[in-house]
Amino acid sequence: MKVILVQDLEGYGVFGDVIEVKDGFANNYLIPRGIAMPATEGNLRHIQSILQQKMRKLEREKEKALNLAQALKGMILEISKPIGEKGKLFGSVTAGDIANALKERGFDIDRKRIIIKTPIKDVGIYTVQVRLHPQVSVDIKVEVKPA
Repeated sequence: MKVILVQDLEGYGVFGDVIEVKDGFANNYLIPRGIAMPATEGNLRHIQSILQQKMRKLEREKEKALNLAQALKGMILEISKPIGEKGKLFGSVTAGDIANALKERGFDIDRKRIIIKTPIKDVGIYTVQVRLHPQVSVDIKVEVKPA
């Protein structure tokens, strides 16, 4: 029996895929649980329209991310932290600190999107990656100064 997946199903496919499964698996498991629907013409058109809407939404999100990346490009953030005797920071600069500094400048970016490759534990200038979209990322500079 041919069915259209309405949810991602590991080992079988992702949303919108048309797969061939045994009748019992489709009728007793996939369809009653809302994981799949029969592959009729009407259902195929319905899923295609949903996929097109998702693609348009992803394109809009990518466009927003590209505009935000242009605004962030070349930015240098200054973060002041207390330091010890040898110039070492008490703790380190975290993604949350960088997100707060960006928020002060008017950019609302989730800390989970900020990627710090090596821990920032000293005073200096560091490059940090901000992943705005799966296909869009931008590097910003973070200058850590003693408080």
